[in-house]
Amino acid sequence: MTTASAGTDPTMDAIGRAVAEGHAGRVDSARRRLTDLWSTIGAAGDPLHRCTLAHYLADLHEDAAQALVWDVRALDAADALTEERVRRHHAGLHVAGFHPSLHLNLADDLRRLGSFEAAARHIEAAGEHAPDLPEGPYGDGIRSAVAEVAEAIAARDTRKRASAPGPAM
Repeated sequence: MTTASAGTDPTMDAIGRAVAEGHAGRVDSARRRLTDLWSTIGAAGDPLHRCTLAHYLADLHEDAAQALVWDVRALDAADALTEERVRRHHAGLHVAGFHPSLHLNLADDLRRLGSFEAAARHIEAAGEHAPDLPEGPYGDGIRSAVAEVAEAIAARDTRKRASAPGPAM
């Protein structure tokens, strides 16, 4: 989510290291590290840790059903997240800014599984939250992906998008 933090957070640092490992192509190892961290954090642990970890772990699963499990966990954690907690991690972050991407990911998972009505509800939610995105490349990328997934939902297309995050298989 971000690398600039207000203070040292060993769990966020560990998540960041695992994510970097996944980006470097060591997907299986990154999944193991994040799954081990999830066991340590627990289902009732710090919502920022749970949201961040689940969000990135979902991207490491090629299978849409497995990604869906983690994307649901990420959104659930975001719903428990407070503005104060997010600001303690990074003063420039806002909880509302998490929701467009989280709903986008759920819509894409559901679309890939052929659950087009549920996917449409999440892509609509992503669009409703899009004004909370920052200006610039990150926000532009999410807005573009929302449009791309909406088109795929309308076309009843279940193929993985070439621009979707995740392991290069």
